[in-house]
Amino acid sequence: MRTTVRLDPEVHAAAEQLRRERNIGLGEAVNELARAGLAREHEVRPIQFRQRTASVGLRLEVTNIAETLELLDQFDAEDEQ
Repeated sequence: MRTTVRLDPEVHAAAEQLRRERNIGLGEAVNELARAGLAREHEVRPIQFRQRTASVGLRLEVTNIAETLELLDQFDAEDEQ
């Protein structure tokens, strides 16, 4: 299939480099780069999430959200003074 596309300069440079290294046409180089990108998209990457905690000097029961927010507001007001 013949299609006209505009390549960003860095994509064109990568395709040109691959074309020269493998002695292939520009279209074939672009196809190889696209296939490599598609293959990477399907790789499963583990999620790197770590919960960070910090001591604020309070122990709160958070079953009552309104009460907890009020306690935190009082704590903030004490820090401002």
